[in-house]
Amino acid sequence: MAHISTPTRRTLSSTSLVGDNVRNAQDEDLGKVEDLMIDLENGRVAYCVVSFGGFLGMGEKLFAVPWRAMRIDADDHAFVLDVPKERLKEAPGFDKDHWPDLTDTEMRSQIYGFYNVRPDWD
Repeated sequence: MAHISTPTRRTLSSTSLVGDNVRNAQDEDLGKVEDLMIDLENGRVAYCVVSFGGFLGMGEKLFAVPWRAMRIDADDHAFVLDVPKERLKEAPGFDKDHWPDLTDTEMRSQIYGFYNVRPDWD
């Protein structure tokens, strides 16, 4: 599960997270959270949809970032993803018409492997 930097809150609404900035440990802007995908079998956040690049929504690339790969900085209303900006350009991405299906073991391995995160269900 994503690490939350403040001990006083253990829950946040999805609407308060969507639109939050995503940055890395070097404080570089990596994009923003577009959506949260819920695993319907166990009720967990399977992955965050993060947008990166483009201008005014055109040319944007979307990424399925495992929830466990991110840390929430509640004080700054941001997510921290410990990936160098240049490396993120190599991440498995998708477009708005072809969302990843994590029941596909190859897709799941590619996404979770890139971020070096073990899925909750393994």
